[in-house]
Formats: sequence, C-alpha cells, structure tokens
Amino acid sequence: MKKQILVVDDEITILKLLNFVLSPHYDLIIKTSGVDALSWLEEGNNPDLIISDLSMPYFDGSLFIRNLKLSGFYRHTPVILVSGEDNLTEIVNKMPFTINGFISKPFNPTDLKAAISTIFKEYDTAASD
Repeated sequence: MKKQILVVDDEITILKLLNFVLSPHYDLIIKTSGVDALSWLEEGNNPDLIISDLSMPYFDGSLFIRNLKLSGFYRHTPVILVSGEDNLTEIVNKMPFTINGFISKPFNPTDLKAAISTIFKEYDTAASD
C-alpha cells in the first residue's frame, strides 16, 4: 500500500509538478489552501506526510502547520515545507515547532524525493523500535 502525502500549495504549476513526480510512488491528496487541508484533516484523515507551501493567501503555511502541531492528533505527522522565500532557513529556525524538512523553490524533484524517502525511513525505523 502506498504511503499517503497531503500536498498543500496554491500554485497550480507546483501542484502539477508534485503530482507528476510523486504520484507514481505515493497516494497524493492535493489541497490548494491551509483551510481546505485542515478541513480534510478534520474529517478524520491521517496522512503519512504533509508537504506545505509557506506563502499562501488567507491561511499561510506557517499558520496551517502551527495549528497542525498544536493539535494532539497531528503533532507527530512529519512536515516538509516548500517556499520561494529567500531566507527560508532563518524562517524555519525561528518557528516554534519542528519542521522535518524544507526545500526552496524552485526545487529539484530528485532532492524532494530523497527528503521524503529519508523521512519515511526515519519514521519507519522509529516505529519498529
């Protein structure tokens, strides 16, 4: 069974790229806003990983992830943040919650796949301990 990844981004070109690169290997759930993603999660869905854009209108990635990490149910769900922000490392380091990985846009799909694989290996190893 494929692992499920929730992808949250408002840029259609990024969503198409992620779908093309990741859908052969993972079951993707695509949402175009943090609000839509939270609604989907509140329906009882539990993805294995979340990939979220940082800059989205109304309910940005930082607010979405903060809500996610404050919840008891999703605080251990791994998150990869993607963003076109110049100072992404600094932004992530200042966040009051853990981000499992971050990638600057534009990104190399191979780097993203490697980051996902590493996170799943870490979580699978921790689950078997």
